[in-house]
Amino acid sequence: MARKIFYISDGTGITAETIGHSVLTQFESVEFETMRIPFVDSVEKALEAAERVRLAALESGLRPIVVNTVVDPDLTRMLADSGALMLDVFAPFIAPLEQELGTKRQPRVGKAHGLVDFAQYEARINATNYALTHDDGIDFNYNDADVILVGVSRSGKTPTCLFMALHFGVRAANFPLTPDDLESQELPRRLAMHRHKLFALTIDPARLQQVREARKPGSRYATLEQCRIEVSAAEKLFRRERLPVLSTTHTSIEEIASKVLSALGIERHLY
Repeated sequence: MARKIFYISDGTGITAETIGHSVLTQFESVEFETMRIPFVDSVEKALEAAERVRLAALESGLRPIVVNTVVDPDLTRMLADSGALMLDVFAPFIAPLEQELGTKRQPRVGKAHGLVDFAQYEARINATNYALTHDDGIDFNYNDADVILVGVSRSGKTPTCLFMALHFGVRAANFPLTPDDLESQELPRRLAMHRHKLFALTIDPARLQQVREARKPGSRYATLEQCRIEVSAAEKLFRRERLPVLSTTHTSIEEIASKVLSALGIERHLY
């Protein structure tokens, strides 16, 4: 039976879930069932969350695991009374930091994902709008772009652009290579003039065929033969133009974004 994992937070729960997921991927032989309980910021909610954890233990016969980012120690103790294995994300860092900085922490709920810096938040929103208006070659004015992703249709350009915009405030555009572009084996002039901003994405044809088939079932666009032709021509073009290239076949959006930013020397902080 799957081990039940609870991500419990007095905020959104995003931090607990992100860290917990990263740790759980190290245990591939174990099956997990995860649940997120956000906004546990009162005694009533803490008791309710603890009861859910206790019931999960009774149903499965296995001790649940709680990944906790609740800052109130009293609420944390109530959660611990559930009998679960408590993994407090903040605990290992607080005491060493207090000693090093010579000051006590000031527990505040929701700081990690709140609107702390309005200018930074607005920059992310503007970058997201930029990614949407420069998606799939809708707008060809790339003067303000930080990065331009290029590749065949459905190779992962759009979600990567949106991720970089939302999390890093990067103005990311993307350009889908057309059959004419692939046949000519030359970068369109609108791209060539921004060569230093270009990063190419490729993908295994079999995986591309699956993605396209889900989008346009039974179309020529989604046939394996068409996918092979386009990917082969695109990779040939990338080599000819000496563009940095990354395969998205087995790579997460987070990893793609990090590698793109690193390759182009773009340094931005997360959130």
